[in-house]
Amino acid sequence: MSDTRSAYDRFAPIYDEFNAANDYEMWFGFLLPELEKRGLGKAGRLLDVGCGTGRAFAPMLRRGWEIQGCDLSPGMIEEARRKFGDAVPLAVADLTELPTFGEFDLVWALNDVVNYLTGDGDLVRALEGMRANLAPGGMVLFDANTLALFDSHFTDEGENEMSVGEWHWRGLSKATEPGGAFEAEISGSGVETHAHRQRHHPAEQVRGALDAAGLVHLASLGQREADGKVILSDPADEQRDHKTIHIARAGD
Repeated sequence: MSDTRSAYDRFAPIYDEFNAANDYEMWFGFLLPELEKRGLGKAGRLLDVGCGTGRAFAPMLRRGWEIQGCDLSPGMIEEARRKFGDAVPLAVADLTELPTFGEFDLVWALNDVVNYLTGDGDLVRALEGMRANLAPGGMVLFDANTLALFDSHFTDEGENEMSVGEWHWRGLSKATEPGGAFEAEISGSGVETHAHRQRHHPAEQVRGALDAAGLVHLASLGQREADGKVILSDPADEQRDHKTIHIARAGD
């Protein structure tokens, strides 16, 4: 995970500006009801794994949640601490060696965190760590990028270069395939050019990892955005949706 840590330490100074268009309040307005339909309470304790600069904190704090955040990158944690001070406990932690911070009603890893798990066995180890942090009846939520997203953001076709302000995201991979690993590069003003390497996790692989980690699969929903709204679909479609949302709970 050292390459991921290094990438996000470099990304941290511009991360919030680069991702300013991401509307967490809108996302949660669609995601949280799906969890509540499956038994999650309106508020409780949340472990935000891969919390980054804490962009998900404010919407959850407003809803009355108590949050513990952790991230692999010291640079991202420092940005989160600068914004939230002591309001949210924060720690530097590797998802594949996740400490037990306590018992949480919800443990999540959002915004393609699990796609940075590129080694064999990494996903199972990560899910085991997330399960170890669950309170009785608690739930796990994470998203995984689809092949459609990798096609549009990680391949080197000309139209797949994306500019945000003074920064550029450019796919480096020649093609995508199920279960493959792909790279993209970020460059521009105020950021050291660096690459992001991610792995595609097919739904069947995720189901197997959940089972191996002692988690019970509850749902896999396709997520995409259109006309300023989040669209969740069951079943998910790798060629239509941007992400697959996975929901699970601890096994008996």
